[in-house]
Amino acid sequence: MKNHQQIRLGLVGAGAIAQTYAQAIPNCQAAELKAVADARPEAAQSLAEKLNAPGFDSYQRMAESVELDAVIVCTPPVTHTEICEYFLQRKVAVLCEKPLAIDRDSARSMIAAAQSSGALLTMASKFRFVQDVFEARQLISSGLIGDVVLFENTFASCVDMSTRWNSDPLVSGGGVLIDNGTHSVDIMRYLFGPVAQLQAVEVKRIQDIPVEDSVRLFVRTQSGVTGNIDLSWSLHKEQPYYVGVYGSRGTLLVGWKQSQYRVHGTEEWVSFGGGYDKVQAFCSQIDNFSRAVQGEEELLIGIEDALASVEVIEAAYDSLWKDSWIAVEATEKAATDTSRP
Repeated sequence: MKNHQQIRLGLVGAGAIAQTYAQAIPNCQAAELKAVADARPEAAQSLAEKLNAPGFDSYQRMAESVELDAVIVCTPPVTHTEICEYFLQRKVAVLCEKPLAIDRDSARSMIAAAQSSGALLTMASKFRFVQDVFEARQLISSGLIGDVVLFENTFASCVDMSTRWNSDPLVSGGGVLIDNGTHSVDIMRYLFGPVAQLQAVEVKRIQDIPVEDSVRLFVRTQSGVTGNIDLSWSLHKEQPYYVGVYGSRGTLLVGWKQSQYRVHGTEEWVSFGGGYDKVQAFCSQIDNFSRAVQGEEELLIGIEDALASVEVIEAAYDSLWKDSWIAVEATEKAATDTSRP
């Protein structure tokens, strides 16, 4: 790729998640949007006009018409392998929305295509780029709250999924477990390293949909941390934080509006960070990807992280069906990058 101050970026998909990318890209330092593609011409054109870029009714036509260094793929999961491999074979770098793929064989096929072409491939996982999550990782690593024993994560809110593609297993690959659980797995791996064992339990189904709408996931990491993850489209847990970390010397909470910690023996909670800022997270993610494409920095989410997330979720579904603990037989590798998002 030629040395550009900003990479030339294409956006594949103009649905709900693409709207957040549309908010973030104009604020990014390392990328410039050059085109939008969606199988729905009206959607492509509408989003493209907002971003002052041309719109196309297919990603192939976009690739043939506009010179691109990289693309962001934000289409339903079942399409990821085909679209990503198309661009990777053209030596175009790919930032693919989570989940990377609906199964490990598809993920490995995508990785093989990237290795063959030499083009970068990574998975979008916004919570790694939330400033509070990064700061929490630094505080935990410093030993502030001692040895971590327990981890809690909750992504639960009431959303009518009856007409959304996320609840069609032929399109999404599953239900709330693959949809929201991919974020949970990546957060846990980012904070505590590879997953060793897990058990998934489906909670009473509320919505009349063909996939699970609520799941509780129990996880043990290779480092000995035990995690409890609640995922739901049908329940809303009234709590201000989405990550809780409990150590031998204190407690740390990562919240939607503020984050805080308290060390044992002290009465006061100490605040840190500024809460959850989705647009900031997306912008940081795009800049990290763009600078990696330019060879200026390492990807915060390596391809081993993306593959591991697929493998852990696949193991979780295996556990759900077998109703038992499952050892995660994965090409797990701990996340070691500590650079600031």
